[in-house]
Parts: sequence; structure tokens; C-alpha cells
Amino acid sequence: MNYWLIKSEPQVYSIEDLKRENTTIWDGVRNYQARNFLKQMQKGDLAFFYHSNCKPPGIVGLLEIVETNIIDPTQFEPKSPYFDAKSSINQPRWQTVKVQFKQIFPALICLNTLKNRFSPEELLVVKKGNRLSVVPVPENTAKMILNL
Repeated sequence: MNYWLIKSEPQVYSIEDLKRENTTIWDGVRNYQARNFLKQMQKGDLAFFYHSNCKPPGIVGLLEIVETNIIDPTQFEPKSPYFDAKSSINQPRWQTVKVQFKQIFPALICLNTLKNRFSPEELLVVKKGNRLSVVPVPENTAKMILNL
């Protein structure tokens, strides 16, 4: 099993939204490196749900990857902010995964706490300038986060 961290702005899609829906596809990722991380995910992997662009930002819960290698349908929708005119059904550029709600943590693990506990090598989300919405989390780091 691998561990990941995925970001979403809570005003766009929050962990409460995921809890209500139980499962969703993680659509709209339009960064090639983040997309490549999505392609590496396997069924059964766990991901930390991180609320970004809010005060305070931080990890709010956990989700599980339940399906992989899904073609992101938003790339074909002209009215979608994630539309990609260079993508076609025969040659899609964007793939995603389906995730399932696991839990909301009793307390937010804020970015400042993460910065105090982990180096950028241990947790990419604390690296200055990192804006990726999907990043891997080393197993030992993941276990430390789960114990916070």
C-alpha cells in the first residue's frame, strides 16, 4: 500500500462533500506531474485529504483509492473549466482515480504543525513553492501523520 496527499479547496470540494457522497472521481487535475502521481496510485492506497487555500490549511482526513486509470471526463466538456481542446476520446491526456471516504480526523493537522514536524524531503506539501495537488507520502511519514 502506498500513501498520498491530495489537495482541494474546501469551498470547491471538501471532505464533508466526500463524506456525503462516499465516493467520487478526483477530476480536474491539470498538472502533468500530479497526473503522473494519479497514474501511479493503486486500489487500496490511502490518501490524506488536505484543505488548501483556506485558513488554516491542513490535513483534515483520510480517503482510500478504490479505482484507478479512469479517464477524466471533464477534459471533454467544453463548458468545464477543466476542458482540454487538445484531448480526444481516442487520445485522452488526463486520467484520474475514484476515491472513497474513510474518516474525518478529530482535529485539523495544520500546515504549521506539518512544517514543524517534517522536512520537505519527508513531506512535499511543506516544501516552499510546492503547488502540486497530488503528492506521494513516504510510508514512515504517513505513519507519523496517522499518530498525530
